[in-house]
Amino acid sequence: MGLLLLLTFTLLSSWRPVGAQSPFTIRNVNLVIEPGNDVMRDTNVTLRCQAVVSTSDKQLLSRAYRLYKDNILVYTDTTNSSEDLVYQLPLARVSNTGKYECQIVIEGKSMSSEPKKLTVTGLSTPELHLSKRVLNEGEEVIAKCTAPGEMGPIIFYFYADFSEIKEERVNKNHVEVALRFNGAGIRKINCSYVALIMPNSVRSEQSNIVSISVKELPLNPVLEISPHQRVYEGDPLNITCTIGDFHSYSEKVHVYLSQGKHLLSFGTNKVNYSKLAVANEPGEFECRLEMGKVAKVATATVSVTELFSVPTLTVSPKDVFQEDEIKLICRSEVYAPERLRREELVYTIDPLRSHLVSGRGAGIFSGKTLPYEFNYTCSAKAKEIVKHSKTLRVSPKVPVSQPKISVVGRAVLGRPFQILCQSDKGSLPINYTLWRRNDLLKMAIVKQLPQKALFNVTIQRPDEISQYMCDAQNKQDRVVELSKRLNASVTVPVSDTLLTVLPDLRNIAEGDRLYLICSINGTPPVTFKWYRSGRAQPLSTTTSNKITLDYQVPEVSREHSGTYYCEAGNYANNVRSQLVTIDVSMAMWKKGLIVASCLLVVAVLVLLLVLHFRAKRGKREPAAELSVKPSSPKSDDSLTVSLTHDTEVYNAATVRFERTAVSVWTERPSKPASDEESSLASHEPDVEYTEVVHPQPADPARGVANCCDYGSEEYAELNGEQPEINHTHLDGYNHHDLPVPVD
Repeated sequence: MGLLLLLTFTLLSSWRPVGAQSPFTIRNVNLVIEPGNDVMRDTNVTLRCQAVVSTSDKQLLSRAYRLYKDNILVYTDTTNSSEDLVYQLPLARVSNTGKYECQIVIEGKSMSSEPKKLTVTGLSTPELHLSKRVLNEGEEVIAKCTAPGEMGPIIFYFYADFSEIKEERVNKNHVEVALRFNGAGIRKINCSYVALIMPNSVRSEQSNIVSISVKELPLNPVLEISPHQRVYEGDPLNITCTIGDFHSYSEKVHVYLSQGKHLLSFGTNKVNYSKLAVANEPGEFECRLEMGKVAKVATATVSVTELFSVPTLTVSPKDVFQEDEIKLICRSEVYAPERLRREELVYTIDPLRSHLVSGRGAGIFSGKTLPYEFNYTCSAKAKEIVKHSKTLRVSPKVPVSQPKISVVGRAVLGRPFQILCQSDKGSLPINYTLWRRNDLLKMAIVKQLPQKALFNVTIQRPDEISQYMCDAQNKQDRVVELSKRLNASVTVPVSDTLLTVLPDLRNIAEGDRLYLICSINGTPPVTFKWYRSGRAQPLSTTTSNKITLDYQVPEVSREHSGTYYCEAGNYANNVRSQLVTIDVSMAMWKKGLIVASCLLVVAVLVLLLVLHFRAKRGKREPAAELSVKPSSPKSDDSLTVSLTHDTEVYNAATVRFERTAVSVWTERPSKPASDEESSLASHEPDVEYTEVVHPQPADPARGVANCCDYGSEEYAELNGEQPEINHTHLDGYNHHDLPVPVD
C-alpha cells in the first residue's frame, strides 16, 4: 500500500499540463576562440559558444545560437540538445579577422557573450598570369592576378617596370584586366593586392614577374615646315603632316596638326597647312598619327624674328592735371632694319574719335586732358601686321582748391590747440604750410586719406588767433593757394572768481533779500554754481553768457547763516571763489519785541517784589494794637493804641531819631522836641503809652478824605505797610487828631 502511494505521488509531481513551460534561467554565455585570438594564416580556428542554462527538471529546451562578426550575422543554428555551438574556420585568412560575438535564445529569452577579437596575420602571395608574352605596340594583353584563399573586398594593383599602371577593386580573390603598351621594348609586369579589413587594410607581397615583348609598328609621322630658318614676321609658312608607307596597312590612320594647344588641321594619312609667321606665338608644331590604340607624335620648332615690337603708349608729363596739355607717345622700340624701315610703321590712337590730334613726329598725339579718367590704346602696323599696345589709363589729377583754416575743438588761451588746414578738392599728395603773419611755422604732407594736416600752436593773447594762415599745393609749377586768416573764438580761462554779498555783511537781517553775486574774468558761456560749506550739492547751477550772475534768497532767516562760495567754469577750467561767512541778525521788530518783553518782565518782577515786601510787613503788625470804635454812638466802642518799646515800630522810630519824622497818624509838621523829652525817650525804653479815644460825631467828609489820601501814612498803615514813626511826636500827639474810621 505504501509503495502504491509513493508511485502515485511521483507521477503527480512530474505531470504538468500540455504546453506548460518549465522554469529556466540563462546564467552565462561565453565565446572561446581556439587555438587563440592571434593566429597565422592557414590555421584551423574553432569558435565555441558555451551557454550555462539552469532548469527545474531534465527537460531539454530548444536553443537558437547566433554568431556575429563585426555586428553582422554570419551563422545561426537551432538545437534541442545542451551541447555547445561549434563554428569552424578552416585555413583562416586575413579576411577572417574581426570581432566575434555569440548569442543564445531560449523561449524568448536571450543572452550574448562578450565580443572576442580574432586576428589573422599573413596574406597569401599573389599569382600573375598573362594571355601572351609577345605583342605589337597598341595591342592588348589580358593580365590575371589571383590572391589564393583570400576573400574580398580586395584592391589589385598592376605594375609595368615597377610603375603602377592599373588599379581594380573587386569582392573576390582574383581579377582580369586588359593592358596596352606603346613603344617597342621589353616590359616587366607584376601585381599585388590589399585586403580591406575594416577599419584597417593589409598589403600583400609582390607577385611573380612576367616579361613581355612589345614590337614597334613600322609607321611614323613626318612633319615638314618651309621655310624653317630666318623666318620673320609676315613670312608665309607651309606645313605638311604625313605618314610614310601607310599603304601597307589596311586600317585607317588619322593625323592631327597642332601649334601649341591650337589644332590647326586634321585628316587621313596627310595634312597640309599654310599661315603667316607671327612672333611671340608658340613656335612648336606637332604632327600626331593614331591607328586604333596606337599613337605616335613628331614635333618641330620654328623661330620667328619680330619685324617690329609691340608698341608702348606713354603720357607726358607723368603728373597730369585736369585741363592740362598732354602728349601721348606710341612707339615700337625694336624693329628689323633688314626687312623694315621705321617710316613704314603707321601708328594710330584708339579710340579713333579721340580729342587728341596727331602732332609732329610719328606716334605723337597731343591735346587737353579730360576732366575724368580715360583709357587709351595705340596700334602699330607694317606689312599687314598689326600690333596693339597695352591699355594706358590716364587719371588726371585735380588741382588743389583754396584751403580752409579752422580750429580743431576749441582754442584756449595759453594752452596748446590744433589748427586744421584742408582743401575740399585736390589730388594727393598735398603740401600744406602754416604761416603766422609772414613767418613760416610748420609744413605737413597729406599722402593718403584719412590723413589730415594738423598743426599744434599756442597763443598768449586772443588777438593772435587772426595772425594764422595756411597754403596748399599739389604741383610744383602751379600757383599756391592761400587760405583766409584764421577766424575763431578764443576761450579765455576763468580767473578772479569773486563772491560779493548784498546787502553788506554787517547789515543782513531776517527777512532781507540776499544777493550772492559771482563775478569772473573769462570767456562765456560760463557755468556758475553756488555752494554752502558742508554740502556737496550746489544750491543753484546756471549757465550764462554773462560774466556776472547772482543767486537770490528772497527772504533770509537765521538758518541761512553760514559760509558760502561760488564756482565758475567754462570750457577751459573751473575756479572757486573765496569763502564768505554770512551771519543773519534778528529782525528789528523782533529786537523791539524782546526789549519790550524784557521791560515787562522787569516791571513784573519789581511789582512782585513790592507785593512780597508788603505781605511780609503785614505779618509784623500784631506787635502794635489798634482799637477803633465804630462810628455809631455806642458806649463800649473805643479805639485803643498800645505801643511798646520792643515793637518794630518803636525801634524803627529810634533808628531814625535824627531824621525828620512824620507822625504815623498825621501829616502835619512835627514840633520840635525838648531836651527833656528827648532824654526821656532815650532812657525809658520800657515806658508804655495808652490812649483812650472817645467817640466823636462822625464827619463823613473828613473821614472820606482821610481814607482816600493814598499818600498819607494812615493809608499806608491801613494797607499793612509800616510807616516811619518818630517817638518824640507820640508824646505830644493830640487824640483829637486821630482819624475817625468810616464803616
